[in-house]
Amino acid sequence: MAKIAQLSPHVADLIAAGEVVERPASVVKELLENAIDAGAKRITVEIQNGGMTFLRITDDGCGMAPEDAEIAFLRHATSKLRKKEDLEAIGTLGFRGEALAAIAAVSKIDLMTREAERPLGISLHLEAGKILSRREAGCPAGTTIIVRDLFYNTPARMKFMKRDSTEGAAVFAAVQKQAVAHPDIAMRFLRDGREDLSTSGDGKLLSAIYSVFGRQTALEMVELESKWEKTRVHGYISKPTASRGNRNYQIFFVNGRYVKSPLLSAALEEAYKNQMMTGRFPACVLELTMPLGAVDVNIHPAKTEVKFLNERDAYDCVYYGAMSSLNRLSGKVDAKLPTPPQPQPAAPAAMPVKRAAPPAAAKPIKREEPFFRTMSAEEFRTVMKAPPAAPNSAVVKEMLEELSRKPAEKGKEMPAPKQEKKEKPIAAKQEAPKQEKPAAAPPAPVEPEQTAMELPEAASYRIIGEAFDTYFMVEEGDELYLIDKHAAHERILFEKLRGNQTPIMSQTLVTPMACALAREEADAVLQHRDLLGRCGFGIEEGGNGDILLREIPADIDAADARESLSQLAARLQEGRRTEPEELRDELLHTVACKAAIKAGWHTDPIEREALVRQVLEREDLKYCPHGRPICVRLTKKQIERQFGRT
Repeated sequence: MAKIAQLSPHVADLIAAGEVVERPASVVKELLENAIDAGAKRITVEIQNGGMTFLRITDDGCGMAPEDAEIAFLRHATSKLRKKEDLEAIGTLGFRGEALAAIAAVSKIDLMTREAERPLGISLHLEAGKILSRREAGCPAGTTIIVRDLFYNTPARMKFMKRDSTEGAAVFAAVQKQAVAHPDIAMRFLRDGREDLSTSGDGKLLSAIYSVFGRQTALEMVELESKWEKTRVHGYISKPTASRGNRNYQIFFVNGRYVKSPLLSAALEEAYKNQMMTGRFPACVLELTMPLGAVDVNIHPAKTEVKFLNERDAYDCVYYGAMSSLNRLSGKVDAKLPTPPQPQPAAPAAMPVKRAAPPAAAKPIKREEPFFRTMSAEEFRTVMKAPPAAPNSAVVKEMLEELSRKPAEKGKEMPAPKQEKKEKPIAAKQEAPKQEKPAAAPPAPVEPEQTAMELPEAASYRIIGEAFDTYFMVEEGDELYLIDKHAAHERILFEKLRGNQTPIMSQTLVTPMACALAREEADAVLQHRDLLGRCGFGIEEGGNGDILLREIPADIDAADARESLSQLAARLQEGRRTEPEELRDELLHTVACKAAIKAGWHTDPIEREALVRQVLEREDLKYCPHGRPICVRLTKKQIERQFGRT
């Protein structure tokens, strides 16, 4: 007896349905693509119970003739392909003719469709893929299809469905993707009678992003426009400060088709390298347009995966486009201030004329050193001579020397050293007079920070102080900048170290340092011993799973060496960033972070001025290597709004 038998058409249809229809979201995707191919300008998607019991899609597309409507539910029935050569240049979203047949095989369907030039349309009712009734119907031009009781005849598939809320969220995500892929189509999404989405269809991608993902996401986006050979990419990418914890917000389209592409994700994320924290991901809505023959969309039943004829062109187009957009970003991030509450009218008696003094029992606010206060010349001289709270590293001093030379290279005249300016002139003015009679009244006391921070006359900004020994405050025109000194210094050091291609200098430890690592991490470190050696680490195997450090990078404190090696070991053990340049960048992140000025340290005025000048004059100082902003901008209007002055 023969062991091989041909499956019945019904079983074959169920198997084919399993490849195309996984859940209600799959149904919505396929039917939306049909509506878009039909030229619709308005599409409405309605679901109940997550789409399992009721799902309706209405469009105003071209509709179908009565004779075509019945054929459309047969397998491999399509109006989009005629010959095999058509597969080499597919310009429509659907083309196989499998979607309607697969959906009908596992559900109950009602279809109403009418062409614009016909007075009447046709209505069909199908169950398990069979047409049970047909009749003429008065209906609007376009197509309305209702899918009920999905998987009612396939219990094995039904048991894998999740809660209605989960399935409904997946349907919503499918609609969102099509809405941003086709901003020229007005789309609505109704879930259990509630409207969750409505786009304008004005053709503007940013409008669609605003409607789909919200105002905040739209404000965090940067436009990207790039062309590489015959590939063009257009869309929006997020600022480095607006990263996400996963890749769910990375949406790519190729010739209008939503695709999942590790290649395009890798190109995008490479552009954010050294500007975003590890474990965070950029968001994007990007569409690639290329010749139809340069991409193969016929490699997956759901058509969500594609192959590029030239992967390098696609990669470079996204990578260099993203790099260009990020480089155009301003180095100053606008502060996000809450909208102050509107003042409520109150009775005059309830509003005090002036604030009473605090009661004696109130706990005073402790501040070691006020921002602005008057002092005598002698007191000021003593303060300025006091050593900083934390010593400057050799790297910091070297940077300051380089900054002193930099203006001369640009043709700018460097102001006189601040030590002379702050000591000699003040001392000369404030010396005790030789005469017995009282001296003339001295000039009004000045604020020490402003005197110490006096800039060249050509400078358009003014350093007005430092908050919490962490943030420099700089005034320029009608804007106030808050500069994170640690982030700024960390970025400056990182760029300087990365630009220096000589091997990282190491320091030999008098006593070898033992580092206890997990067995897998220790193996990864020993395997990449030569690579780590080029980064300044002298490594030996210590036995019992320990790693002995005999040398560490010169700019890392010995107390931070174990932590730095542990971080690198974790990267190596994960199998990522094993290229020399990438591992070197990882180490330089740590070196720059450990060597930079720390928040809470007292900053020398000369050092403060040098850092501020670097931030305001250099375009590449926007974010620290971990993606945090360096400079936040507050406008005068924003501040006045907080005080109710506007």
